[in-house]
Amino acid sequence: MSLASHLDELQRKHGDIEREIDDAMNHPSVDDLEIVNLKRRKLALKDEIEKLRAKRTTH
Repeated sequence: MSLASHLDELQRKHGDIEREIDDAMNHPSVDDLEIVNLKRRKLALKDEIEKLRAKRTTH
């Protein structure tokens, strides 16, 4: 997988998780821990995206 397509996939996943968080926050029955875990996953993806972007610009 090329770096560009990998970045695209990570950005897609980041957006998917963002929508999951929005949906979860609109449903009072969703456990707060689940929302926290989603936010952690989103942040981890963001960090990975930023690392790959930095790597792409240094090459």
